Amino acid sequence: MTNIKQSGRCLCGGVTYDVSAPPIHTTICHCKMCQRSTGSAYLLEPIFYVGDFSVTAGETKVYTHISDRSALALYVNFCANCGTKLFQTFERFPEALGVFGGTFDDPNWFARNPENTRHIFVDSAIKGDILPADYMLYHQHTADAATGEKQEPFIHNEHKTVE
Repeated sequence: MTNIKQSGRCLCGGVTYDVSAPPIHTTICHCKMCQRSTGSAYLLEPIFYVGDFSVTAGETKVYTHISDRSALALYVNFCANCGTKLFQTFERFPEALGVFGGTFDDPNWFARNPENTRHIFVDSAIKGDILPADYMLYHQHTADAATGEKQEPFIHNEHKTVE
């Protein structure tokens, strides 16, 4: 795999970071926590291996959120000065880290296509959201919260608007 360097930062610039590899995959999460966390309809979240990410300046504060579905912790890292959420780590997936996609200096650098992107928690999607054709869609998470059993995605053959 080719090493790359992409950078990002918080709104005030006090915390900066780099990634050194492409995302493992990209998640678009429609859960209520991500809606509240972003103040938007969903979180665009490229997922990286922890070793491919580094904070290059500043320090983050951490908010620990306990999932109401899995009872496992999600650690949201944010700038204490401006409040920008930058990345999150997961008790459930300790090898992975999710970046808040809009914090990259170039948020268009990583691919978002049916081969590498999945939409999760689409049952919580906000009315008017468009679920794209040919993408993997999951009613909830990609694995059952209690058993860890992988869930099967479903795919629409045309764009669907959430009603």
